[in-house]
Amino acid sequence: MNNSKLSLPTVENLSTLGDGYLKFQVNHQTVAVISMRHTQEAIVIPVESITSMPGMAPCILGLMNWRSRIVWAVDLPRMLNLESLETRLRQYNVIIIRVDSLLLGLVVNDILGTVKFLPDEIYSPVGQVASSLVPYLRGCVMQQQEMLLVLDAQAIVYSASLKAD
Repeated sequence: MNNSKLSLPTVENLSTLGDGYLKFQVNHQTVAVISMRHTQEAIVIPVESITSMPGMAPCILGLMNWRSRIVWAVDLPRMLNLESLETRLRQYNVIIIRVDSLLLGLVVNDILGTVKFLPDEIYSPVGQVASSLVPYLRGCVMQQQEMLLVLDAQAIVYSASLKAD
């Protein structure tokens, strides 16, 4: 008879596996992650599904319907002062995030999957990235020789750059 036990993760060692993040390409040059705690869903929608609204901040693409809720769709690269999305797209990759009771659709170049890392692997972005990005970041992390920007969902949702001009 085999007495070997199946070793299940305990609460103590579950936390050592790291926190979950959604990994995506902000634009062709920039890869970022956002905490799964704030991520509701990653979807692909036709460009026509977003209704533009006059007088909004330049980074706001418009309004979209998500699960019978009206959500602002934001061109994330433009909000972060990075090279913007291609203008001749047929569909958008959208990450729906929630902070408190606020929902926001972040339009990004591509969604790459999920990753995990420990909070102590995140290091300061100061001196690593453009200073205009720093207010939107929790930090940076290196994974497989690639620097990932760790976005701060709260800083994005409450950003002054989403206010109308």
